[in-house]
Amino acid sequence: MKKFEYVIKDEVGIHARPAGLLVKEAKKYQSKVTISKDGKAAEATKLMALMGLGVKCGENVEVSVEGADEDTAFEGIKAFFEANL
Repeated sequence: MKKFEYVIKDEVGIHARPAGLLVKEAKKYQSKVTISKDGKAAEATKLMALMGLGVKCGENVEVSVEGADEDTAFEGIKAFFEANL
């Protein structure tokens, strides 16, 4: 399992548009991608669960990647966060 922490820079946080893009990105990989905030976690392939975390700008999230292609998925998801969130 690989993990990284990320501070959300998008001024409206993880709302519908970036959450939808994140779901698409996460579905490219076999690995399970999980986003955690304040003790709550959501699988990155589940749009409503992601939005239910209520992540706002400036908040810290932990992203964990685990599975068969976790090295590739880790790099892809990390790059996605830096480019979009």
